[in-house]
Amino acid sequence: MKPQITLLTLGVDDLERAVAFYRDGLGFSTKGIIGTEFEDGAVAFFNLQSGLKLALWPRKSLSADSGLPLQASSAVETFTCGKPLSIQASRR
Repeated sequence: MKPQITLLTLGVDDLERAVAFYRDGLGFSTKGIIGTEFEDGAVAFFNLQSGLKLALWPRKSLSADSGLPLQASSAVETFTCGKPLSIQASRR
């Protein structure tokens, strides 16, 4: 079986604001925030491409799930994804 990533999870400080950004600003489709009936369960999923999903989860909930202490939010906690282009493709 070929290894692949199917879920990327981002911890966010404000779940509603983050959902609005990805849904309204970037146009990603989502069913909205689900799991609110569970303690630390609120999450939003976005279908990206080829079976890849993006999950937005409150940092506090991520901390509780992982057992790691919640750290102060920092501007340097950045995550990026991309696809490198070949030199020929980037010159078009």
